[in-house]
Amino acid sequence: MDMNLSTNYLGLRLKNPLIAGASPLSRSVDHIRSLEDAGVAAIVLYSLFQEEIEGTLHAHQHYSELGTHSYAEALTYLPQVDLRPNRPQEYARHVARAKEIVGIPIVASLNGSTLGGWTLYAQMLEQAGADALELNVYHMATSPNETAADVERRYVDILQAVKATVHIPVALKIGPFFSSLPHFVTQLDEKGVDGFVLFNRFYQPDVDLEALDVVPELTLSSPHEMRLPLRWIAVLDPLIEASLAAATGVYTAADVLKLLMVGADAVMLVAVLLRNGFGAVGQILHDVQRWMYEHDYESVHQMQGSMNHRGCGDPSAFERMNYMKSLDLFTPSSAPTAVSSDR
Repeated sequence: MDMNLSTNYLGLRLKNPLIAGASPLSRSVDHIRSLEDAGVAAIVLYSLFQEEIEGTLHAHQHYSELGTHSYAEALTYLPQVDLRPNRPQEYARHVARAKEIVGIPIVASLNGSTLGGWTLYAQMLEQAGADALELNVYHMATSPNETAADVERRYVDILQAVKATVHIPVALKIGPFFSSLPHFVTQLDEKGVDGFVLFNRFYQPDVDLEALDVVPELTLSSPHEMRLPLRWIAVLDPLIEASLAAATGVYTAADVLKLLMVGADAVMLVAVLLRNGFGAVGQILHDVQRWMYEHDYESVHQMQGSMNHRGCGDPSAFERMNYMKSLDLFTPSSAPTAVSSDR
């Protein structure tokens, strides 16, 4: 089977559409080398957080301790972040080392919610050799004084500030929670974003009822979560010039093929690597090629976008009609057991 799996993402020519997404796996140079050997076409490094860039140790301590004389459970509400002053420099050295040991593109990742010091360190990472930047804008609007327009402007300002200081491609990793995602994304496309990663997973905290603590909880994505980026990539693909990468819930070759069909340029793997190991990459690539051979596809490019919102033949399938059909097709396996009213 000699299929052309190459694709273009952020202007980078990749040998196949599989990218190792940002995760703790890329903290180790040995893992980075192993990921390349496994077959991924690019690696997004773990994120450098805005809090690490700004070194806001004193402010973090102040707010984490504020009021704890009366509410002891507040001590662990804020996350513990490594705020060593040399963290950005360490990260830049890690980028440079990664570029030395592998021949595939290395994408640096910055995670934050305001302009902060992103522009300075974006330049540092470009100079360290990063082939592209992924800006993970992790912002949750909790103030009633912040409008939807304010939230969107925050993303635009960050993008424009970073784009003005670097020459390498810049992708935005965003969440799905916007009133009109197509309007928002087309704004950023017009401002020159090189790509989008859909979607950022906002990890939800939990409450410990015994300790009366708000506790962090990280849950790896599940296969059904792939449907959300699938739907939105299908809608957005005909509307923008920027690249689209799918993240969240990608486990199998079938997932990859579906995402390519609706318009994805690349697909990011994280949970499947953490759960099943690096061998999952080779299995996915093998199964993708086998499916392409059996269905007479010679290249990834041939299938990309063929099932997007414009090309699928029935655009309503991605809209409200899908909701109606899903409910209409549902049949309970058995009727609920009746409960006597006098019990």
